[in-house]
Amino acid sequence: MRDIRWLVTGAGGMLGRDLRSVLERSGEHVTAATRADLDITDPDAVRRAVRGHDVVVNCAAWTDVDGAETAEDRATAVNGTGVRHLAAACAGTGSRLLHVSTDYVLPGDATEPYPESAPTGPVNAYGRSKLAGERAVAELLPEHGYTVRTAWLYGEHGPNFVATMLRLAARRDTLDVVDDQRGQPTWSYALARKLVELGRAAHTGRASAGVYHGTAGGSTSWFGLAQEIYRLTGLDPSRISPIPSSAFPSPARRPAYSVLAHDNWATAGLTPLDDDWQHSLSEALRRPSFRALVPSGTAP
Repeated sequence: MRDIRWLVTGAGGMLGRDLRSVLERSGEHVTAATRADLDITDPDAVRRAVRGHDVVVNCAAWTDVDGAETAEDRATAVNGTGVRHLAAACAGTGSRLLHVSTDYVLPGDATEPYPESAPTGPVNAYGRSKLAGERAVAELLPEHGYTVRTAWLYGEHGPNFVATMLRLAARRDTLDVVDDQRGQPTWSYALARKLVELGRAAHTGRASAGVYHGTAGGSTSWFGLAQEIYRLTGLDPSRISPIPSSAFPSPARRPAYSVLAHDNWATAGLTPLDDDWQHSLSEALRRPSFRALVPSGTAP
């Protein structure tokens, strides 16, 4: 069987850069399209870009959650209409589409992990825009479309909570961090590796189309995550205090519960991401770019 020809959209972002790295290190044939290379809201450009590729992984997205509250049309143009263009182009070529989505399509009011089949119900504009993309994939690619929801993503190549906590550790003696939102901290590089596994299974017909949850195992709060970051890097976790979300108001409402179940991976003969979010965090924090953020005088 010939090599898989991959197209990664949004290849300049945090997840896109990690995905490109995983594919290139594996010796795969990959076209990495940054936002400057490909505007997914342009249907003609999308058709040209998809042509000649077997698996398309869409990492392109509007990610400004609060900004979407006052620019929902613009967010939906990327997260909804742009994804529809990709799905239509893949339908025309027979390519598999792996679309990266989010826990924000869910209402966030559960008390146990959301299965992939859980009813959706976004609580903000960003979630609605991402749900539009999910629906486009399901409608246009019922047999070749894969939606992978992730949450609480962090990595080396973009703004994220882990990097922010390390930077603040050098500037502030104490920090207040929200403790009434619960989720699964997920390392972008680990997710990239899993996307490649799923893409290969999709290409060979081993993985059924549908929704997959791409998050680490276990769960914690933002406060718990911050404390673990400090502990793993030799900082004092007692410097962090818990506060409610109401003390940190933001334009967009956040889901209170973003813990996802991972049952559908078994249908593809694959395992989910690491069962322990703490294990992935420990591995990530050994990367040079994170280590460089640790204040001097501490030791991981």
